[in-house]
Amino acid sequence: METESFKLHAPWPPSGDQPQAIAALLDGLKCNERVSTLLGVTGSGKTFTVANVIAKYNRPTLVLAHNKTLAAQLYSEFRKFFPENAVHYYVSYYDYYQPEAYVPSSDTYIEKDASINTQIERMRLATTKSLIERRDVIVVASVSCIYGMGKRENYEDAIVSFSVGEHWNRHNFQEALMKAYYERNDFDLQPGKYRVRGDVLEVYPVYSNSTLRFSFFDEELETIEEVDPVSGHRLKHVDHASVFPAQHYVTSDGAITESMEKIKKELEIQAGRFKAQGKFLEAERLTSRTRYDMEMMAEAGYCSGIENYSRYLDGREEGEQPGTLLDFFPPDFLMVVDESHITLPQVRGMFNGDRARKEVLVEHGFRLPSCLDNRPLRWGEFEKYMQRVICCSATPGDWETEHSKRVVEQLIRPTGIPDPLVEVRKATGQIDDLLGEIQSVRSRGGRALVTTLTKKGAEELAEYMRTLRIRAEYIHSELNAFERAEEINKLRSGDIEVLIGINLLREGIDMPEVTLVAILDADREGFLRSYRSLVQVMGRAARNVDSRVILYADEVTDSISEAVSESKRRRDAQLAYNKEHGITPRTIHKTIERMLPEVEFEEAPEAQSKKTRQSIEHLDNLDLEKMMWEAVEKLQFEKAAKIRDMIQEIEQGLSPSGELDEEEGGQYLRAASGNRRKKRPRA
Repeated sequence: METESFKLHAPWPPSGDQPQAIAALLDGLKCNERVSTLLGVTGSGKTFTVANVIAKYNRPTLVLAHNKTLAAQLYSEFRKFFPENAVHYYVSYYDYYQPEAYVPSSDTYIEKDASINTQIERMRLATTKSLIERRDVIVVASVSCIYGMGKRENYEDAIVSFSVGEHWNRHNFQEALMKAYYERNDFDLQPGKYRVRGDVLEVYPVYSNSTLRFSFFDEELETIEEVDPVSGHRLKHVDHASVFPAQHYVTSDGAITESMEKIKKELEIQAGRFKAQGKFLEAERLTSRTRYDMEMMAEAGYCSGIENYSRYLDGREEGEQPGTLLDFFPPDFLMVVDESHITLPQVRGMFNGDRARKEVLVEHGFRLPSCLDNRPLRWGEFEKYMQRVICCSATPGDWETEHSKRVVEQLIRPTGIPDPLVEVRKATGQIDDLLGEIQSVRSRGGRALVTTLTKKGAEELAEYMRTLRIRAEYIHSELNAFERAEEINKLRSGDIEVLIGINLLREGIDMPEVTLVAILDADREGFLRSYRSLVQVMGRAARNVDSRVILYADEVTDSISEAVSESKRRRDAQLAYNKEHGITPRTIHKTIERMLPEVEFEEAPEAQSKKTRQSIEHLDNLDLEKMMWEAVEKLQFEKAAKIRDMIQEIEQGLSPSGELDEEEGGQYLRAASGNRRKKRPRA
């Protein structure tokens, strides 16, 4: 394993109260204190403080965030701070995920349905590769890192290493690649594939942007080269190369065969239990489903829902914790929990939610009881990994306060920007008042964030604003990671003037162009309008000298009163520091960069389809009618019907619900670009 050290690249030294915070946190780590908390206000540079601690402490680091959007921003920032080190992004690779479930009240069974983002899957595989090979690694992860992904031992056993000069039987060479889940394709070399051309074998590792070319002389491995997969040009010669598995879930040799008898025995016990209770339907359902799965695994090595048999395939005992990303870190790693007041409760709640759903499936004969061991970590299991922890939050939670030997405050922003002025206005007539404020913000070139209580409310408000020619969009959990990151960058660039959301706009999102934060229905006490939530939302306005916060509330609740009071305390501390040091507040100016690598955005099909749909919505009906009749003339009646339905929806003032493939969308856009008539605004 490589022992390179972290090299921090920053155009400025620590300032304000950052030096004291860095020293205090490092002192806590050196004194073997298990938990420390950095109470840093929004915009005080908590990420920069943590980057300095990582560089000086020099241990592999896990940065845990509570959602993909925040994780993407942190990933982008740490990549800039540590360009010479391995910084990785590890989040759930599902763009859409509907877990298997059963609703007894309506006798409704819901099959598992998911859409996997292959680019995120590649980034996950690159993460584990780096953790095995080196120590200068920072992994920015969402709470998906506590979900089972197979045992590390099985994963490492599937790694295949090659060296120049070794003797390999060609058949054995290919067999080793297939055991690492690579498939042969001699025509189209894609990630996860390999091809053979005479004495040359090329492998495209899933986690890499280059391919490996192995050249043989008889049975001797003569050369190993890294090659550009597009141009085919050689990048460099290497003497050694390791090919890591093309997936995380790796079963050991004979695991399926060995598990069959155990699955069969459990099936007999559970089916017998159902029959003894008079539940003959459940017994028959379980028997037929399980036997079908067993036949599929025996014949094809795989079945739908194979993860439900992971206890047997991994060789685990009942109740034994699954293998997770945390097992790939060395014992001395550092854990940084960003926005810990929400991240830690989320980790704590994952197990119970998962188990409640699966217990219903077991009770009604859809799954064997062993499926309960395909699960995220329990809180107690997760705590065992929390040996060196820094919790970061502007509003620390109860767990951090109770377990931290030291709470380090970081209240001063190097930019001198104080906490924003907060104004409470009546919730009655809040939309009309908000629209007037947004017009004022637009006239000065600012941006606005608006928080609602529901997804539907966010969508409807965004749609209403667009009818008034305000460039507004919504952002919530149904958008995938790429779409959410793209919406934030559009707001910063000015393509969007108002971004409307629920709670995804709270913690950690860095948008210095925002000059107004409006919180609708601020007096509705609950999770979304608690003291911590209000402070976090208000903090989004703490990066611009002209920013303001408006709370719409018909009564001043305890949460509002406490949040406004804490904001005033922090504002007074900043103003006093500014006066003492002669600082004139200045707005943060930050370049707009993609939170994730360019290639991921280019290749994310959902993001591309959304852009196409949005562009199509702005086409003139005459353009669409022209395309419809052209389709009729070419006898493409299904295509013509699609366009006809879109025309009708647009005429009714609705957004087109139909989706067009990439080729069709491109045709429509080309037709629109050739039309110089003035377009009608969207209804």
